[in-house]
Amino acid sequence: MLQIDAPFNEPVAGVDEVGRGALFGPVVAAAVILPAAAIEPLSRAGVTDSKRLTPQRRTVLAVQIQQMAVCRIGLASVREIDRLNILQASLLAMRRSIDRLDPVPVLCLIDGNQTVPGLTMPQQTIVKGDQSSLAIAAASIVAKVWRDALIDRLAAKYPQYGLTTHKGYGTIAHRQAIAQFGITKQHRRSFRPCR
Repeated sequence: MLQIDAPFNEPVAGVDEVGRGALFGPVVAAAVILPAAAIEPLSRAGVTDSKRLTPQRRTVLAVQIQQMAVCRIGLASVREIDRLNILQASLLAMRRSIDRLDPVPVLCLIDGNQTVPGLTMPQQTIVKGDQSSLAIAAASIVAKVWRDALIDRLAAKYPQYGLTTHKGYGTIAHRQAIAQFGITKQHRRSFRPCR
């Protein structure tokens, strides 16, 4: 069972991002504040690291999380990824998700080992936080479901790349499609397979 992150009366946000390793599309972050009443039901429902869940289970849990918690999305575009680099773009997406939170959290729990620049509140990094913190795990699910839905919509515009299958990651099929059809404006030119 994942740990409970916060004293019940203080808003603490869990923050995670998805899409860092993809060749296509933005990097997306979610910031989630779990009210005390949401902790037990979401823990019982099986909220954990999004990578450990099937797409169907993630979708069900994302709906539950959004009904019970404060959830905000932030993203950094492909142009920002290419201009800043993927790490800085990921941190920018995280900051954008945190900046949209109301109430303002007293603490942000950040998945990974990098602090988010420019935050006005304290933050704590947690390596593999999506496996140990319920709030970060919830953020990982919300971000993953949101980004996957966006990629599915973009897939209709770029059907030759098989995006619904790999969500923009660098699978063999995706790399073969890039070799055959070239890159789109949603491909990350700063990533070697897209150069």
